[in-house]
Amino acid sequence: MPLSEPTPYVTDNTDQKHQLTRDDNMIGRSVDNHIVITSKRVSRQHAKISPAGRSWMLDDLGSANGTFLNDERVLAPVVIRDGDKISIGDLDFTFHDPEATIRDDPFPELEVDLPAGVVRIDRKKIDLSPKEFTLITYLHEHHGEVCSKDDISTAVWPEYQGEAYDYQIENLIRRLRTKLEPDPANPQILLTIRGLGYKLITRL
Repeated sequence: MPLSEPTPYVTDNTDQKHQLTRDDNMIGRSVDNHIVITSKRVSRQHAKISPAGRSWMLDDLGSANGTFLNDERVLAPVVIRDGDKISIGDLDFTFHDPEATIRDDPFPELEVDLPAGVVRIDRKKIDLSPKEFTLITYLHEHHGEVCSKDDISTAVWPEYQGEAYDYQIENLIRRLRTKLEPDPANPQILLTIRGLGYKLITRL
């Protein structure tokens, strides 16, 4: 019987397609799972993907080796989106949602999780140096505002009493852009306001 509407699916490393159902889609080593992974690194019932209204959730079921979303361990049920990577054992799955909205000019989605000390771009964690993290934290706290080089110097290099050199600030901005921006030469998030400083733009 054909489905009344397109449902999401996942593809694995071999490009095999696994159609999801409007029910709990169990993943694990046991043969009665919806998606079976024959690996000793995978628990018998390892994880599940379930519908939640118009969203889909990924949940680890207390597995020994963990379930990972975009390379971060899943510690609680989490919403998954089109293009997300799910890693279980030695397999990577890509989540596909046919109903996902396609934007012609997607604006990068920035998330600064201060309690966890994590920064993500489009839900993918990026590795930052301590100074890069301090800078993005300061700019995020003042997003939409122009931050002068003096402001940045004081916030990022307190050990210099606000006397950091311009080239240090410019190099740090350049390094941060290479990690944040799809095209660092044409920044969308971290803008230079000529003669004034820098401004962080975030999507509402």
